Amino acid sequence: MNIAAAISDAAALLEDAGIAEPRREAASLLAFVIKQDAAFLIAHSDESLAAPYKMMFEACVRRRARHEPFQYIVGRQEFYGLDFEVTPDVLVPRPETEILVEKAVEILSDRDAPHFCEIGVGSGCIAVSILYSVQSATAVGVDISDKALGVARRNAERNNVADRLILVEGDVFDGLGGRFDMIVSNPPYVPAEQLESLQAEVRDFEPRIALAGGDDGLETIQRIVAGAPELLGPSGYLLLEVGFDQSEKVMSLFDKSIWRQPEAVADLQQIPRIIVTQLHEGNISLP
Repeated sequence: MNIAAAISDAAALLEDAGIAEPRREAASLLAFVIKQDAAFLIAHSDESLAAPYKMMFEACVRRRARHEPFQYIVGRQEFYGLDFEVTPDVLVPRPETEILVEKAVEILSDRDAPHFCEIGVGSGCIAVSILYSVQSATAVGVDISDKALGVARRNAERNNVADRLILVEGDVFDGLGGRFDMIVSNPPYVPAEQLESLQAEVRDFEPRIALAGGDDGLETIQRIVAGAPELLGPSGYLLLEVGFDQSEKVMSLFDKSIWRQPEAVADLQQIPRIIVTQLHEGNISLP
């Protein structure tokens, strides 16, 4: 079997399984298996596929046909221009989350040696990307999963920011002390009733603990909003990623005597996705 035939057969299988853009996915999986790029596949389409590669490729295609995320199969995902290891212990980094990073970088770049915290660090894509972009920054990343922390640690090392990131196992603010210039989080925010209707790739493979936000999706968000003032320094910022229909509900959680008016930043689909707010000057803790 040559490369062209292998891709065609795989694409047909993926199409039958309901995978979007089956030919592109088939070609990407083959490129991963043989450690070549798309240009190589085109230039060598008549070249025979060695038996070991054929077996590996077929195994990858079967996994994808079961709707296992492509990123888990290849073990990586690009995010904010950086390369991240991805395993089933962490969420797959998504483009809309880059907006949170952009906003955080914009704010922290104006501060001298900023110190920030990420709640639910997962793969580390948020904290690592911010640290990579703001060379004077330091951070603490918290996650309830020790396996997720292992992935975050390796990604910090991969992107040369491990010396500026402390990782802590805990639930939201457990075990944290000191003051931060910013707290950022992409928390679990899917309401319980919506979990089973999620895309199969998400519902069946991504870690449920990183998705489930309680009955209304706001359980963890409420805890972050309530506890953040005790850990933020003067005029500290809080940035949260929220669900597509949650921005108004989340903004209503902020006590206006403690927080400035929250801002909702839209993603590329014009969905309010990132909530940004700041403590009033001098208001560094709850009464």
